[in-house]
Order: sequence, then C-alpha cells, then structure tokens
Amino acid sequence: MPSLFDPIQLGAITAPNRIFMAPMTRGRATREHVPTPLMAEYYAQRASAGLIISEAIGISRQGLGWPYAPGLWTKDQIEGWKPVNQAVHDAGGLIIAQLWHMGRMVHSSFLGGEPPVSASPTTAPNQAHTYDGMQPYMPARALELEEIPGIVADYAAAARNAMEAGFDGVQIHAANGYLIDQFLRDSANLRQDEYGGSVENRIRLLCQVTQAVVDAVGADRTGVRFSPNGEVQGVRDSDPLPLFTAATKAMAQIGIAHLELKEPPFGSDYGDAYIEPLAPQLRPHFDGMLILNSDFDGPRAQAQLDAGIGDAVSFGRPFIANPDLPHRIAEGLPFEETERSSWLGQGAEGYSDYPPYGAAA
Repeated sequence: MPSLFDPIQLGAITAPNRIFMAPMTRGRATREHVPTPLMAEYYAQRASAGLIISEAIGISRQGLGWPYAPGLWTKDQIEGWKPVNQAVHDAGGLIIAQLWHMGRMVHSSFLGGEPPVSASPTTAPNQAHTYDGMQPYMPARALELEEIPGIVADYAAAARNAMEAGFDGVQIHAANGYLIDQFLRDSANLRQDEYGGSVENRIRLLCQVTQAVVDAVGADRTGVRFSPNGEVQGVRDSDPLPLFTAATKAMAQIGIAHLELKEPPFGSDYGDAYIEPLAPQLRPHFDGMLILNSDFDGPRAQAQLDAGIGDAVSFGRPFIANPDLPHRIAEGLPFEETERSSWLGQGAEGYSDYPPYGAAA
C-alpha cells in the first residue's frame, strides 16, 4: 500500500505526496472579494502539501455571502488570484480552486435585500456572518426551473476563470450544506419536479454542474467534494448511503479525477456525524483518486491508505498553525495548536505568522 509520502496522479496533476491541504474559509480577501498579497504569502507557506485545495471561492454575486471571502467572477478577482497561484508554484506547490455557491447560506444583506436561493423555500439554522456582525439567516426562495441553467453556466465560467488565474484544476463544492448539497439531501430538497423526490432527481444538479465544468476545463482537472455522514448547517439526508452511492457512481461515469469525502468521526468537535463514515462503502464505486478528510493525524491517515479506503488525506485545521505539516508528520514532530478566535480576520495574526518547526516566530 502507498505511503503518505508517495507521489499520486490525480488526472493531469502529479502530486508529490498524499498529504493535502483541505479547503478552509479564512476571510482575508477584500470587500470586493479580490485576493490579497497576504493570501499569496499564506498559501505559499503551505506549498509542501501534496496539493492545496483552496478556500471556497464564490462563483457569482448570488452565490457568495461570506465577508471578505474571495470570488472568481470578475476580472479583478481573476487578476488577484494570479500572484497567489504564482507564489504557490514558485514555492514548488500545486493548488486547485474550490468552486462555491452557498445557496440559502447567503444572507440577504449581500444581495441588496433580495432573498437567497435554494432547492426549496427553507431557512438555514443559526446565524450568518455578515459585514454587520452575526444575523439570523433569511428565508430562501426555490430556484425556478428556468434559472437552473444559469447556475450551471456560472460554475463553468468560474472553472474557466480559475484556469485563467493559474490554478492547476478545480473542485466543485457539493458538501457542507451549500447549494448543491441542498439539492442532494432530502431535509432541504422538498421539490416535486425533476430536481426533487427520487435520488436520481436530487443528484441531477450535481451531475449537470460537474459535466459543465468537465466540458470547460477537462475531467482530468476536475474534482468534487461531498460530506456524506454528517448534518452540516441544517442539511442531512434520511438515507444517505443510497444517495451518495448514486452520486459517487455518477461522478465515476463522468470521469472526474478525484473525489473528496469530508466525514468526521463520531464525537468530533467540528462535525455532527450521525452515521459512521461511508468511505468504505463508496470506495468500490469510484475508480478515480479518493481523498479522505476530517480529524486525521498522521498515523490514522496512513492506516486508511493501508486499508485501501483512500488514496490521499486532506488536513484542514492542522495546516493553520503548521505550515510545514508534511515535514512534521514525516519526522513525528508535535503539532502547534491554533486559536479558533483567529481563524477569521483581516490581518496576518493567526494566519501567516505561524513559523515552521524550530524557526522563530
């Protein structure tokens, strides 16, 4: 079985190791959602990851409702990403863009007071991050049938923009209770048309988006992320194994290069798992590279590779305070802890000020 430190081929991308950096929203772009030089420094520091999966990137004004999160729908945003990606490449790394439409998670204040869109007229639980602090989520309206082709086109356009900006590929964000996940799972999808009801109908938007992105940038540069085993932001499914088996088979048929499964174990402080991870059951249905995610350390990650369940493992929080994470795992060095209060913000503190092991801060 492969080691975490063996190279891996993900379609057109040859990653030098199997310790990937997972996508994490950090809020260091401008209010116009343009990447900043600080982001270039942050990502370049972590270029020893076999592959960096970027923070979630908005595909459109309608789809982005997070303060200071980056986008990929304007020329300024594309130009802003170019030095970020160049910095990663200059440091010897690889980076792909995670394409994001938040659906009902977009607060109306980002949309000029208009309601957010979703599969159905539902409201997300808890509160939204806005430029005016935390506010209750607003009721979403259901996307009309005639609007859906425009959503699909926005994903394809963002994928093309990502390649223009110098990314090595893209990942479609179909997890964590955002728009595609809202269509996938029956707690949020109450539709009675061809996008609702049966599993075949609920995976339709996912399949259309994925095919459009593949047509835009190539299957060998396309991946998808699911979160099958947990309830995230109020989105869950009453019978997730048949749903995600069908979704995984569809992704294999389209021919994407990699599939990431975010599946926290029971008892995780950062996920609400209501069943055991489905990766062992989904693995036989996907012939591309399978990336596992959530609450891993080095030994547990290697054990999953040894068992043949995954081909690579993505690490999120450990990469925040440990920019040299692959080195620390290889040498058995301790991980630095991060302060949750600094995960989001506008400055370098808690972002780009963590040194590699043994270096002065």
